[in-house]
Amino acid sequence: MREAIDGRLFMSANGIKQALGPDNPVLRVRYESLVRDDYQRAHPNDSFDDLKRRARFSKEDQGLLRDWMNVAAARAKQCERDSIAALARPRGG
Repeated sequence: MREAIDGRLFMSANGIKQALGPDNPVLRVRYESLVRDDYQRAHPNDSFDDLKRRARFSKEDQGLLRDWMNVAAARAKQCERDSIAALARPRGG
């Protein structure tokens, strides 16, 4: 795995390069914020930043980071759906 100039991480499996997380650095930080606390709660002797550092060298950690970023993407989509639904609700008076 290598890191792009903007801090984005990539993993390569079977010759196919796959980006971990969104292209937009601001959105990527948002995604990480959606899972950071849960990751650290599930791995009390580890940090999300340590996982990101290890993922540069470890295929197992690349897969773990990919899985957590997929969870973050699903959570971001759910937040977006919830926001749209809240806007669509009629306002009572």
